Amino acid sequence: MRDLKWSGSEKKVARRAFDQAAEAVFAELLAEFRRRAAAVAEPADLWELERHLRQQRRALEELLDFRYSQLPFVFARLIHEGHLDEAQLAGLAEEKLELVRSYLALLRRR
Repeated sequence: MRDLKWSGSEKKVARRAFDQAAEAVFAELLAEFRRRAAAVAEPADLWELERHLRQQRRALEELLDFRYSQLPFVFARLIHEGHLDEAQLAGLAEEKLELVRSYLALLRRR
């Protein structure tokens, strides 16, 4: 996968799609944070919220990996989790789209 070559236009498409998906992910996280924060009633709830945020941060750092060698898998996960639509990847070479689709098929089998 490290042998994939990304043209300038593909890099722009990838960055735009990635940024839109990241924005959706963070909007969802922020909404969940607000809901959980509103439910904090005692100190133990506060520490549980902190623990949850740390877990979410680790998961997001893993998911939002903008290395070109990882993008087909990242895009597949983002599509699988509902943060991205394959149509947002229009402009990528067919070989990259096929990689995204194959990874997506694997994720759907889980």
